[in-house]
Amino acid sequence: MITNERQYAITRAAAARFARALEELGHQAELSLAHRELQRSGLQSQLDDLRAELAQYEALRDGHIHEIPVRGLLDLPSALIAARVAARLTQKQLAERLGVRQQQVQQDEATRYAGASLDRLYTIAAVLGVTFHGAVQLPKPGALPTVPTPADLLGQSKEQSAATAAPTRSGR
Repeated sequence: MITNERQYAITRAAAARFARALEELGHQAELSLAHRELQRSGLQSQLDDLRAELAQYEALRDGHIHEIPVRGLLDLPSALIAARVAARLTQKQLAERLGVRQQQVQQDEATRYAGASLDRLYTIAAVLGVTFHGAVQLPKPGALPTVPTPADLLGQSKEQSAATAAPTRSGR
């Protein structure tokens, strides 16, 4: 996600380089047709991704997006960053409105608000004029989900988890 004009300029330049590389690829006779096609496919995929990021940032910045879907708490940080972009505020301007240093906003956004309290998230949302609509889906009585272990969250098997957690002895 592009979060500021500097990243936007860097991404635009990268997209231009990928577009040039795609054009030049057709003139590389030393490559086999199959190799050129593989390179073309990879370059095109990267270019498409960059163009999608640019388009999303432009739509936010230019006021064309008015709602961000939030399916869970983990979507909230990106929504708050998008709200700042849509409000056309820099990180420095948001920091001034919050009464904190710019570095705090930079760190919060870089870590996707990992260390932010619920109170700070609420304050940021309020300063940005963000409102929430929807419902929280509650589990049916007696149907609480099992709490995933760290290994479950990392996609590890029990054997891998035990091997990772167990200290190894060295014969030295």
